[in-house]
Amino acid sequence: MAKRDYYEVLGVPRTASEDDLKKAYRKVALMYHPDRNPDDDTAEQKFKEASEAYSVLSDKVKRAQYDQFGHVPEGMGAGAAGSSGFGGFGDIFGDIFSDFFGAGSRTRTRQGERGSDLQYNLEISFEQAAFGHSTEINIPRMEECDRCGGTGARSSKDIDVCPICQGSGQQRIQQGFFSVSTTCNRCRGMGRIVHAPCDKCQGQGRIRQYRKLKVTIPQGIDSGSRLKLNGEGEAGRNGGPRGDLYIGVAVRPHPFFLREEYDVHCEVPISIVQAALGAEIVVPTLDGKVELKIPPGTQSGRHFRLRGKGVPHIRGSGRGDQYVAAVVETPTNLTSRQRELLKEFSKEDKKATADKNKNYPIMQKFLDKIKDLVS
Repeated sequence: MAKRDYYEVLGVPRTASEDDLKKAYRKVALMYHPDRNPDDDTAEQKFKEASEAYSVLSDKVKRAQYDQFGHVPEGMGAGAAGSSGFGGFGDIFGDIFSDFFGAGSRTRTRQGERGSDLQYNLEISFEQAAFGHSTEINIPRMEECDRCGGTGARSSKDIDVCPICQGSGQQRIQQGFFSVSTTCNRCRGMGRIVHAPCDKCQGQGRIRQYRKLKVTIPQGIDSGSRLKLNGEGEAGRNGGPRGDLYIGVAVRPHPFFLREEYDVHCEVPISIVQAALGAEIVVPTLDGKVELKIPPGTQSGRHFRLRGKGVPHIRGSGRGDQYVAAVVETPTNLTSRQRELLKEFSKEDKKATADKNKNYPIMQKFLDKIKDLVS
């Protein structure tokens, strides 16, 4: 039976470029690949036919011979595909199907394994979060064994190149007419065989040790934030890079301040006299004590703003504000004299507000709202 024209097999014109040939072959080969068409002899033959066509047309010399002479009878000339009809197919397969089957190309080499990332939880005070803080932490992590240098062997004489993969960490498995690359089952991808393991790390190449690290907490950080220290995680295997260290920050609650983004809030109790007559009181801030003027007639819950007394911004300049809520406190243990004075005050208060509760605008507003409900 005469062979079909190679260009016809791939569905491309004779002027097709190398990229056109590769795309066409990918399309046909994926369509008729045996893994997608199990027990289908027709699909297998078309897959072989496409592979043979591409093996010839992708080679400049073979393509030139084919364009001039057509199909060469088997066994004649260097341009023939070989007795099996798939000369060089393994290389083509590795190049085109590496992404489809997950197999590497023939030039794939052993790679180290990246170390694991670590998480460390750090608790700091409210002030440390506001203004920044430097501290030392002691973390347990896997370090490269200092006795064997990470090789896992007692000495360099106890290490041999893996005879199966020749040090690449990959072995090629032939499956009928095609082959795939996979992790070497003898050395497990390490590319080497250790005959006598290191006494200190028991052949692991790593040991668990405590490591002191200096950590700088930036100003303005808040609970739930996470810092990343590149390359401070566990040591990699087989020469692989270190993992990273993530520091989760938790801020202890403050006994006086509450934080809202970069602003801080607090409550300050004042007496009835201070609220009625006005006063100057001392208020704590993150920077120390400051004086706050309470105007006469201050109502409970009134907020006062202290500009720039909040938390510094984590990026750039500037700070939030501090909001002070005045809480008017009623005395609970009055002396006899205080009671007498308050009774006198009450009499005077009634005379002063006989027509309207001018001294009590909040109370008057409340009474106006409910007068229809209680009438």
